[in-house]
Amino acid sequence: MAPAQQRHAPDLEISLSEAASLVVSGHTLALGGNMVYRRPAAFVIELLRRPDPPIDLTLLCFTAGYESDLLVGAGCVSQTRTCYFGLEAFGFAPMFTQAAHDGTIRVIEETEASLAFGIRATMAGVGFMPSTAWLGTDLLTLRPDVKTITDPYSGDELVAFPALTCDVAVIHALVADKRGNARLNKNLGIDPELAIIAPQVIVTAEHVVDRLTDDVQIHGTLVTAVAHAPRGAWPTSCYPHYPVGGGELLRYIEACANGAFDDYLNTLRHTRD
Repeated sequence: MAPAQQRHAPDLEISLSEAASLVVSGHTLALGGNMVYRRPAAFVIELLRRPDPPIDLTLLCFTAGYESDLLVGAGCVSQTRTCYFGLEAFGFAPMFTQAAHDGTIRVIEETEASLAFGIRATMAGVGFMPSTAWLGTDLLTLRPDVKTITDPYSGDELVAFPALTCDVAVIHALVADKRGNARLNKNLGIDPELAIIAPQVIVTAEHVVDRLTDDVQIHGTLVTAVAHAPRGAWPTSCYPHYPVGGGELLRYIEACANGAFDDYLNTLRHTRD
């Protein structure tokens, strides 16, 4: 029975533009990858090529980087949930930094712990996950929606981190098959967890093959769509295929510093590999 089911598994491959159409205004959009590694940059650029890019997005990332900054600069993001937003060794993410300074974007204070426990709660099917994290800090003042509870066994005070959800998760893979199985290499970030909590999971991949059986980190049963995106993480890296495009990141930073973000974005919109 299992082999027959596999033979008749659906073909999930669609175009990148079709994949980008799955994100609508008001969605919580989760982006995979970590720092300046394996970010779904091609997907974000395709999203911004739409004549009606989505607005009022909540951006959920363990760490947010170049692709996330493009969305903020384009006016697509109303609030962020991430423990870091920047370009690693290349410095601040310029458009996010400006938006946060100007108060045009809501920054929901998160840490590694609040994101991890919120995602674990969703994976466990419960409304919150308890932890000792944040006790003794001012973070509970900044996040009044995060409550404390009493441990029914020890009587100790605990922080109840609310479950975190998203509408769409986008993950860039080294290779995926048409059934949605994907290989990410060793730096997984929280991509496998995002694939579990998201009702819609889009995998973009450097290569799309008919069948992938070895080193599968994202299983096809979780995936909504697969889109072929060669160099889909650039200018972030996708080891072992290509390194970080440091020159491009510096060009982006310089454009933003000179007030030329719109020109930079328009160039991306009209450039196709």
